[in-house]
Amino acid sequence: MAQGSLIVCNAGTISRPVSRANGFVGLFEGGGRFAAGCKELRLCAGKEGLKRTRFSARASMEEFLKVDGTKKIGVDSKVWLNLIDAELQRGNEKQALELAKQLRAFGAAQLVPQRAYTLEELRLNKIEAEKFLSPVDSTLGSIRGNLQVAAVLLGVTTWRVLDLNQYQLLSAVVLFVFLGTVDQIANGGGVEALLLDTIGRLLSEKYRDRVAKHEAGHFLVAYLMGFMPKSYTLSSLDAFQRFGALNVQAGTTFIDFEFQEEVQGGKVSSGTLDKVSCIALAGVATEYILYGVAEGGLSDINQLDELMKILGFTQRKADSQVRWAVLNTVSILRRHLNLHSKLANFMSAGKSVLECVGLIEEELADSSNI
Repeated sequence: MAQGSLIVCNAGTISRPVSRANGFVGLFEGGGRFAAGCKELRLCAGKEGLKRTRFSARASMEEFLKVDGTKKIGVDSKVWLNLIDAELQRGNEKQALELAKQLRAFGAAQLVPQRAYTLEELRLNKIEAEKFLSPVDSTLGSIRGNLQVAAVLLGVTTWRVLDLNQYQLLSAVVLFVFLGTVDQIANGGGVEALLLDTIGRLLSEKYRDRVAKHEAGHFLVAYLMGFMPKSYTLSSLDAFQRFGALNVQAGTTFIDFEFQEEVQGGKVSSGTLDKVSCIALAGVATEYILYGVAEGGLSDINQLDELMKILGFTQRKADSQVRWAVLNTVSILRRHLNLHSKLANFMSAGKSVLECVGLIEEELADSSNI
């Protein structure tokens, strides 16, 4: 048995691996399994056998996790990750989130003091707000312009080769404009976004790299701020194939039921808003730090702006919230640039969410400045 592996005991004895028919789910280290109705949880280590530390008479995993509301026992993060995976496979996001709270780095980011910051203070921290908060995607803009020129040239060539009359040519132009308008109305420009993103990924390595780093920024900041990532995509095609979303170039989803409950209740706590603000700006912050200017992330900024309008923020209060979030997010990312680079490589290689989380935990295992 591997040192530090977690064993579930049933009726006071160490259980052997059993089948799902007996009600056990979630295979993890050492061949043990966690049962929703287990009676006892023990920590074992190698040949030393059963240690004195034990958590007895727990009616369920839920009851065990309710104790103290803090991180419980110093077991390897892989144990918790496997338990989280088991709960996600069962569709139990609330339980998965409770398990995630046992991980050392989850929600452990050190934050800058929450107060009103001026633009001058941001500049003193080498942050130029005008380059940060006004992203323009020059790569896709260039591709869009080239496609429009190509479409015109193709139309002229087709007209001459096929010897179309002016009415046929006009009909073709009207059809082209009509299809574009339908896409904008019905799909929010989704078909165009899918086309541009796919071409961008095929033609530009820099674009692929930027998108991966952008999403890695969202993933890392969210995790360190206490939002558990659930899935990610790095292309419009992947998003369309997995979620049927047409107007998404890339994205990261989270276990955010707590946030949704607050929104539905009409009141978002300041702590939750702080987290959401930093997560929304993390992609833009990543591009700003790495490239000096952000190209992607305009929709992230717009969504954050819309949220603060819904919450009834004045412009002054919204500006204060954004400036704090900008400074805090940039500070987190600057502390962990090496980890962020490794995470972006993991995501580009298609690693699972839990593999990415495992990387974060491994890299920050001995860090005193998360």
